[in-house]
Amino acid sequence: MSFSVVVGAGGTGRALARLLAEEGERVRLVTRSGTGPVHSGIELIAADATDADRLSRLIEGAATLYNCAMPAYDRWPTDWPPLAAGMLTSAERTGVDYVMLGNTYAYGPVAGPITEDRPLAPTTVKGRVRAQMWADALEAHRAGRVRVTDVRACDFLGVDTLSVFNLVVLPHVLTGTPAAYPGDLDVEHSWTYIDDAARTMIAAARHDAAWGQVWHVPSTSTLPVRALTERLAAVAGTPGPQLTAMSLEELVRLGEQDSIMAELVEIQYLDREPHVLDSTRTEAVLGVRATPLDAVLEETVREQLRVA
Repeated sequence: MSFSVVVGAGGTGRALARLLAEEGERVRLVTRSGTGPVHSGIELIAADATDADRLSRLIEGAATLYNCAMPAYDRWPTDWPPLAAGMLTSAERTGVDYVMLGNTYAYGPVAGPITEDRPLAPTTVKGRVRAQMWADALEAHRAGRVRVTDVRACDFLGVDTLSVFNLVVLPHVLTGTPAAYPGDLDVEHSWTYIDDAARTMIAAARHDAAWGQVWHVPSTSTLPVRALTERLAAVAGTPGPQLTAMSLEELVRLGEQDSIMAELVEIQYLDREPHVLDSTRTEAVLGVRATPLDAVLEETVREQLRVA
């Protein structure tokens, strides 16, 4: 029986492993800690994915290697290159298909909806890291050493995902306390549901047209932050928080005390200008559709209240 290997147990990695296991597929979930969702179809493995020798042994015979890893946000330039190299090398050695979870940083600032054929023009450190990861993988694909595809998402919504919105807005919606968001509250922005990201990765892995291509996850919403917060409050049945826009100067000062928040400074263009993904090709070719926003918010509120 074939199996799949998922590296990383963040929100999307956990959702991906769960969806595959619920389909009856055997899954190996690889993390440094060996932790993840409990399911009879999921084997939890403690391993360092930068170790290509160990990872190659773990994925030997697998159908697909899914890269859902996420190094510490303030350590991307040092931690992503060896991690990406370990996974790409392992896929090349074993002949296992390789599906990457990416984001929009490598596009740089874009006016208008972003399509998959948009040239990469990163203007940030993290954007250049992402662009190099795809360039290395695509070179290996074109050389015939591996089959690879990149599934790109925007800011995440859903249970158990450490997005900025979930960190700085969601708890305040449920408690009715003031919240400050680092960005413009009234510009359109694409939001990705973690299960939709996982379903897009699975669809890409199973479609012959996917290889060597980029695919955008269909957005569950393009509401601005203010409108999204109001919708969340309505679903939660709360008055909602007093929401204010954190200025760039305030974010810089906050970043002097918090290394993670400091990393948001260079990508502020994502939150201060409209940022919308076009997923027309994904929907037409891979057949993936976005989950309705209210269903996502209802699930999130229900889970937050359960663990509170």
